Amino acid sequence: MAEPLDGSLADAELAAFIAAVRQDPGPPARAVGAAELRRAQRARVEARPRGPEMARVEDLTVGTTGVRARRYRPSETVRALVVFLHGGMWTIGDLDSHDRACRRLARETGAAVLSVDFRRAPEHPWPAAVDDCVDVIRWAATGGSSSAGIEGPTAVMGDSSGGNLAALACLRLRDEGGPLPAAQILVYPNTDLTLSHSSTRTKATGWGLATDDVAWGAEQWVPDPSRRADPDVSPVFAPDLGGLPPAVVVTAEHDPLRDEGDAYAARLAAAGVPVRHRREAGMVHGFLTLDTVSPAAAAAGDRVLADVADLLAHLA
Repeated sequence: MAEPLDGSLADAELAAFIAAVRQDPGPPARAVGAAELRRAQRARVEARPRGPEMARVEDLTVGTTGVRARRYRPSETVRALVVFLHGGMWTIGDLDSHDRACRRLARETGAAVLSVDFRRAPEHPWPAAVDDCVDVIRWAATGGSSSAGIEGPTAVMGDSSGGNLAALACLRLRDEGGPLPAAQILVYPNTDLTLSHSSTRTKATGWGLATDDVAWGAEQWVPDPSRRADPDVSPVFAPDLGGLPPAVVVTAEHDPLRDEGDAYAARLAAAGVPVRHRREAGMVHGFLTLDTVSPAAAAAGDRVLADVADLLAHLA
C-alpha cells in the first residue's frame, strides 16, 4: 500500500499529479512491454511544449561505431560539452524524450549538449548501452569536441538509468586508463540493480515510479539475476570508487531509487571524490522532465542545472 501524501509533496501541482497517478496508475511495465511503453512515451513527448530555442541543433553519428546523437549549441561559442545519457529503465527513452531537458541544460549552462541514442534493452541487453556511452565519451574527449569548435571540459550527465550508465562509463574509463570526463552528474540514478535498499520498499508504489517497473527494466537489461550485483551493472558495489571525476548526485525524497543514489554519493565521498550531494525534499523521481507539470519540479531541475553550470565554471 502506498504511503499517504499528507502534504509531503513540494507543491500543489505535484500533489495533484501524483494523486492522478494513484487514481489511474495504468498497467505495470511487465504487462505491456517495451513497444507499448515507447509508444505511450512518444505520445507524452508530442504533447509537451518544446524547450528553448538553440543557435544550432544537429543530429549526427559519432564514435567508432557510429552511435546516433543530437548536439545542441545554445550559441556559436560554447565553453564546455555535456554528454547526456537519458533515463528510461534501459528500455525506453530516446533523443526526443529528453529533447526539452537537453535544451534547458544547454541554455542554463552555456555548454553544448550531446544527447546519446544508445542501444536499448530488450533488443540490446547489457553491455551494449555502456559500450555506446563509453565510445561517445572517448570520442568527445579525444578530439570529437574540438573538431566541432567546442573547447573546454567534457562532462557526462544522466538521469535515472542514464545516471547508471554515466557512473558505469566513468568506472570503465578509469579502469581502461581514460580519458575520463571532467565531471559526472547523476540525477536520481540507478546504482543497485538488486533493488535491495530500503526506499525500494518504502516508496515502492504511489510516487510515480513503481519498484516493480524498475525491476522489470533491470530484467530486460540484465536477464541473468546472478549478474545484477556485479559492479559492471550496479556501480554501488564497485570495490573501489577512487580516482573518479568530481560528481554532482541529486536524489528525490519520494523515489524508490533514493537510498541507492544517496549511498553512491556517500561512497564516492568516502573514496575521496569531490561530491555535491542533495536530496530534494518533497520531490519525486523524474522531476527533470516534470517542469511543465509543477513549478517545484521546475525549480528542482533548475537547481541541478545551476549545479552543472557552477561545476563547469570551476573546471574551465
